[in-house]
Amino acid sequence: MPTLVDSHCHLDFDTFTAELDAVVERARQAGLVRMVTISTKVHLFAERILPIAERFEDVFCSVGTHPHHADTELDIHAGDLARLSDHPKVVAIGEAGLDYHYDNSPREAQAEGLRRHIAAARETGLPLVIHARDADADMAAILTEETERKGPFPFVLHCFSSGRALAETGVKLGGYVSFSGIAAFKRSEELRDIARDLPRDRILVETDAPYLAPPPHRGQRNEPAYVAHTAAVLSEHLGMSPEELAAQTTENFYALFAKVPRHDG
Repeated sequence: MPTLVDSHCHLDFDTFTAELDAVVERARQAGLVRMVTISTKVHLFAERILPIAERFEDVFCSVGTHPHHADTELDIHAGDLARLSDHPKVVAIGEAGLDYHYDNSPREAQAEGLRRHIAAARETGLPLVIHARDADADMAAILTEETERKGPFPFVLHCFSSGRALAETGVKLGGYVSFSGIAAFKRSEELRDIARDLPRDRILVETDAPYLAPPPHRGQRNEPAYVAHTAAVLSEHLGMSPEELAAQTTENFYALFAKVPRHDG
């Protein structure tokens, strides 16, 4: 069975609470050796996120503020994120970014939050998990400006559904691009073409569970085990065997999430 990683899920969400042990076990049975449960609110990090990462040996976590909540956590600064990331189970900063689709938080607050998270990623050397939706131009501009003015930092454009230009900008700046179940949807041919044309050593797979379940589970609650379906679709489109894609994306994961200990199985 191919060894896989879910680089982005939300195991703290209420939909998983009653059967979290079973969800993690199903992921293991599907070949997953590592999962990263992603923070959306720093104020809930100690209560909801960290305990899950501490509970399961193969689950790790991030610390950060989703752009939807950026205006509610402007009291969180780069130094706070860096301090919280000292915990051995915290392997990433974020998710932070720009979401102009919902605009749940003022765009100025989203940009300020993103820059603070970039500063924390640069300070700690941990990868920044970036959320970008309907904000390609502004995201590319901020990433380029921050890199040119203050130096590079590790990052991943998670659950990628943006245009080719943002993917290419991200890779040019040293980042990675992660594909979710969206890439397995029937109408996502353009997204699969973007994945095909990116350097193989810059591609990751994820679920963003509980959202965006790939076929044959589309419309249901997503969970980490289903990353195998997305990987299978991508491998066919990229002209790779499932084993090759799994090995490549897992190696890419360890290259970016360098704090995560390698699975020794």
